[in-house]
Formats: sequence, C-alpha cells, structure tokens
Amino acid sequence: MEFLLVLLAVVIVCGVVIGPALRRRRAAQALAGGAPAAVDPAAAHGFVPPGQLDVRLPGPDPQLLAAVEEARRTQDWKPAAELLARTDATSDPELRWQRVQTLAGAAVRELAETPGTGGMWLRHWRVVAPKDPGGAAVQAEFLVQQALRDPSSQDYRMILEEARTVCDEAALLAPGDPVPYIVQLGVARGMGASEAEFQSVWETVVSRAPHHMGAHLAALRYWSAKWHGSQEKADAFAQRAAAGAPKGTLLPALPLFAVHDHLPEVTTVHGLYRGVVVSQAIEAAQYAVGHAPADHPVLPHVRHLLAWFLVRAERFGEAVEQLRAVDGHIGAVPWSYEADPVAAYTTYRAVAVAGWQAGR
Repeated sequence: MEFLLVLLAVVIVCGVVIGPALRRRRAAQALAGGAPAAVDPAAAHGFVPPGQLDVRLPGPDPQLLAAVEEARRTQDWKPAAELLARTDATSDPELRWQRVQTLAGAAVRELAETPGTGGMWLRHWRVVAPKDPGGAAVQAEFLVQQALRDPSSQDYRMILEEARTVCDEAALLAPGDPVPYIVQLGVARGMGASEAEFQSVWETVVSRAPHHMGAHLAALRYWSAKWHGSQEKADAFAQRAAAGAPKGTLLPALPLFAVHDHLPEVTTVHGLYRGVVVSQAIEAAQYAVGHAPADHPVLPHVRHLLAWFLVRAERFGEAVEQLRAVDGHIGAVPWSYEADPVAAYTTYRAVAVAGWQAGR
C-alpha cells in the first residue's frame, strides 16, 4: 500500500487526474500481493531532475538556447539574427518556425518579468536592422503571443492589427518564407476571422510548405472547439491532413492533437483512453514518430503529447519509451497548458515509471 499512497499523494498535490481506472488497477495489485516501493525516476532511471527541466523548448537546440541566453544576458540581438539568417526558409521551414516562436516567446517572458524594459533586444533589433526578415518575423510572433496572453485587454485588437502589419512586412522581406503567413494564422484566430479569410491565408501557407507540421498545428487551433471553432471541423481538418500525408511527415499525428483539444477538463469515463478514437489516434501518432526523420524539429512535440496519452491509456512501457526520448525539455503541449509545467510533467513521468516497473 505504500506505493499507492505515495502515488495518490503526488497526483493530488500536482492537481493532475490520471483517472479512476489507474487507481483501481494499482489498488488491485497492492491487495493481491503488495506493490513495489515508490521510485524516483530521476534517481533510479537516469531521468533529468525537476530543477533541471527546460520549459523553453520541446527538445534540444543548443544554438537557439545560446542565442536566447545571450539576448537575455547582454540584450545583444545579433546572435539571434545570425542564427535565423542561417536557418533557411526553404530547406528548414519547420526549424525556422520553431526558432521564431521561441525567440518571440523569450521576449514575451522577459517583458512580463520586467514591464517596460524586458525584451529590449527585440526592439533594438527592429530599429537597427528594419529590413532583416528574421527580426520582422520574430516581432510579428511576439505581438501575437503578447496579445493572446490577455484577450480581455483593451489593446488586444490593436496589438493584433500591428502584428498583421508586421507580418505583411516580413512577407515582403522574405518572399517564399511560410513563417510570416503561419504567424498570420495566429492573427486570424485571435481576430475571429471568417472561414473564408482564414482559408485565404491557409492556402498561401500550404503553397509554400504543404506538409509543415507546425503550420498545421497553428491552423488546428483555429478550427478547434477550444479556440471558438468546433470539434467536428477540427477533427475533419486533422483527418484530411493525416490521410493525405506522405510517409516521413508528422501529419498522421495531427488527429491526436485534435482529440486533446476537445477532451473534457475532468475525465470520469472509464476506458475513454482505451476507446477506438483515442487508440487510433495514438497508433497514427506512433506511426508518424516511427517514420519521421530523427532530427525533425517538431518530433519532440509529438512525443510529449503521445507520452501523455499513453500514460492515460495505462500503456506505461510505451510511455516511458517516449519520455526517454524527450526528457530534459518540456516546452510542449500538454505541459505548456499547465500552470506548473514541471509539476505536471514530473507527475506523469513518475506514474509512467511506476506503472512500467509494476508491469515488469
């Protein structure tokens, strides 16, 4: 019973509901013949300690983190500008989008920590190098993220209008780059654009990068019920993209993100995560992970969400496999939706390891 009590305490403290099926299974094991002692995943299995988990990225990108840290420490924007200049929009559109997002997010966090002066490096970048397409793209994404932090702000629409203007500027500075148009998807969602308006931007994106996973995730938010769309439209969008995806892309995993977006806040239905819909989405995501290039920039995003679903489905060994592949960086859905991403991630990690050990 010691294992069960420790496990339940962790879940309650962190505010994460793994589900009644998991609790019944652990209790049955304990009553049948005793449960194994509680384990510390970091100490017992080489996982990264909670204090060392990086919430900024879903996976490693040392060059990007070096640029972010240099900007924060010295307010020097040049390393970030040089990094984006080397990240080609044609050969690495996924990586370019992820780096733009991360740099913009870093500036947003700095501004939140130090209102008025935080993220000054981005403003310097735009003033000193106004024709740099990387700087324009980062500023546009910065404005979108800044607006979406507080949709109730009286400046909300004004900020998004400015973002739209900067997107247009970034697109002119880098013809063929899909990133400014992906940022436009966020503007359209925030502004409550009509389906026709959104579709116009989307067609421009896919004409430049038809199988861009990051772009599809951005578009899914528009269609998702969580973001004022509908479950049916989100599912249809995800299924179409997955069905038409060539081997080697991550698009088959898109339905898993759609399922996550319309899950109830608290799940009490026994077997939901072992049902047909979730099981098929998990299998499609596993197929995508198994066939995508090992260095695909969005692969860690898929692994994180896949691990979350596998824990909920009590497929602990498979969950541990995914967690081993991404452990150390947790800047991804679903953890980024939590008030305390580290607590949420480490709770699921502990449950996965404990369940895997018990199953062995």
